[in-house]
Amino acid sequence: MSLPQVVSRDEWLVARKELLAKEKELTRQRDALSAARRRLPMVKVDKDYVFEGPDGKAGLLDLFDGRRQLIVGHFMFDPSWDDGCPSCTAGAEEMSNGLLAHLHTRDTSFTYVSRAPLAKIDSYKQRKGWTFPWYSSYGSDFNYDFNVTLDSSVAPVVYNYRTAAEHEQAGTSGYVEGDQPIEGPGRSAFLRDGDTVFHTYSVYARGLETIGGSYYVLDETALGRQEEWEEPKGRATDARGAVPDFSS
Repeated sequence: MSLPQVVSRDEWLVARKELLAKEKELTRQRDALSAARRRLPMVKVDKDYVFEGPDGKAGLLDLFDGRRQLIVGHFMFDPSWDDGCPSCTAGAEEMSNGLLAHLHTRDTSFTYVSRAPLAKIDSYKQRKGWTFPWYSSYGSDFNYDFNVTLDSSVAPVVYNYRTAAEHEQAGTSGYVEGDQPIEGPGRSAFLRDGDTVFHTYSVYARGLETIGGSYYVLDETALGRQEEWEEPKGRATDARGAVPDFSS
């Protein structure tokens, strides 16, 4: 097992300050990126999506729960499955009441949406002991329109803003391979102006790892995420694949 070099405290401090300069630069770059994200144009949502939740039928506007903004977590749960996606489950397990409360203080709601029928969602949610909002989009176009259910018989296959051909060229075809329909993870943000709803942002793939934060906490350790792709090699005696389900 490869471990970090052992040095004196003074030598460590020199190296740490060098890294701090890079961390500060990344923080400034992240702030600039967030500003660019806020400057994105937005798209009016004209389609009347119908969801099913604890109080019956609901439209997209209802999911805001009276707040100005809405974040939707696209939880992978095919209607034929009895359980939700393990990786989405790992992320949802870190969705605390405190995080939701903090979002609420900034006039922002968060809810999960899945294509599975509400009965399956409620059963899984109860087994997990979760209390966050979770709606079913079963029978609607919502998942297809936001590119988290991929079915070429319904719409052209696009995931993370790449077509199947572009994924093939980029070496990321795993996202779009397999029997359709394919469920994919994602997160979308919406803004309400009166009763008019606008789509402002969607993120997919590794962009989703910011919620929950386990990966980012592990990034601060010497052994890191302990996954096969990481550098330097040899830090983990049993390196995992890059599958974010935290089953091992």
